[in-house]
Amino acid sequence: MSTAPLSIHSFPKAILHIDADAFFVSCEQALNPTLKNKPVAVGKERGIVTAISYEAKAKGVKRGMRGFEIKRICPECIILPSHYETYGLFSLRMYEIVKRFTPTVEEYSIDECFADITGLQRPLGMNYPEIAARIKRTLETELGLSFSVGLSVTKTIAKIASNWNKPSGIVSIPGTEIHHYLKKLPLERIWGIGPQTSAYLNKLGLKTALDLARKSQDWVQAKLTKPHYETWQELRGQAVLILETGSKKNYKSITRSHTFNPPTNNPQFLLAQLAKNLEAACAHARRFNLASNKLFFYLKTQQFKYYGAKIKFTAPTHHPNLLMPAIRKHFGQIYCQKSLYRATGVTLTNLKTTENTQMDLWGQTQKDSKLTQIYRGIDKLGAKYGRRTVFLATALTPNTHQPSPKLMLKRNFNIPLLGKVS
Repeated sequence: MSTAPLSIHSFPKAILHIDADAFFVSCEQALNPTLKNKPVAVGKERGIVTAISYEAKAKGVKRGMRGFEIKRICPECIILPSHYETYGLFSLRMYEIVKRFTPTVEEYSIDECFADITGLQRPLGMNYPEIAARIKRTLETELGLSFSVGLSVTKTIAKIASNWNKPSGIVSIPGTEIHHYLKKLPLERIWGIGPQTSAYLNKLGLKTALDLARKSQDWVQAKLTKPHYETWQELRGQAVLILETGSKKNYKSITRSHTFNPPTNNPQFLLAQLAKNLEAACAHARRFNLASNKLFFYLKTQQFKYYGAKIKFTAPTHHPNLLMPAIRKHFGQIYCQKSLYRATGVTLTNLKTTENTQMDLWGQTQKDSKLTQIYRGIDKLGAKYGRRTVFLATALTPNTHQPSPKLMLKRNFNIPLLGKVS
């Protein structure tokens, strides 16, 4: 096979992929430094762990394991419940820090993003690898987390670079060096190539990413789908996957759920969890200027059975205090005192943009417009001091006098509590 470079340009574009290492666990360790350098897992409330520290991984712990399985192979492993609102706050701060360097940022997931730093060498007074290193250092200093950063000419190669030297690695792959990395990369480790496609390519005689990148355009278009053709272009240093920096508009639904342990039949506790689910879903809808006139809420039993109810409203809204009374009204239709419940959830459907909201005959639209100003203030408080700084009274759970991880977060970040906000 030819040893010639796939591209003759080092950085026609400069794309970063920034990935937080063991994100959920790292957030817990940042808030509680005594957990650092220890085997830690998150997901106690689910009964199976959803995230593990690298120390736990070294002991043989894997995601998806049950607590008793983990304790059998790693008795010293600390298993914690998940605090998704806390992780969301860390995520928002990650995006904000990266946007100090470039406005072109794609919020790809809760723990990773892409950033285009093309043309910023002169404004920032650094070359591209130095910019990548500065962003990584700033993130780690301000958040107390570890990040792996990849720099290259396309999104696909940047993601390969960030995974190359985990954890806390920083790898730069200029266009002229792409082939050196691809020849060591199995097909199944290419972003966008799944197990079935990888097995199919293996049958066609391809083993590595470089094998695919060296194929001709006619061969790729004849054998593979359009998304895989785009992956082939990206592997060759041709940036065809643009960064999606705008607000997402194509949501079909928004779901927020929470699993808790131990299971309970306390109706006040269950309603409080539903209120939290609803507030989180509505906050996400407001962020993207969406509103819903249909919702579905459910209770999940200890036997993994779901009981739910669908509710339709006269006009679309994204304000939880207009929706929560209906949930409370229909709660008795699905709740059974003899059952133990382990999870709750709320789904907003039939989402519409708020830009073209029409008046309704029942006055809900008018109420909604008055609440818009209030929730703008609430959302600003949430962005500044943390989510759920202001929340529905229904979301108060029994034993609220006990310290919560949310309060710990605010104290660690020196953020004033609600009573101190002027």
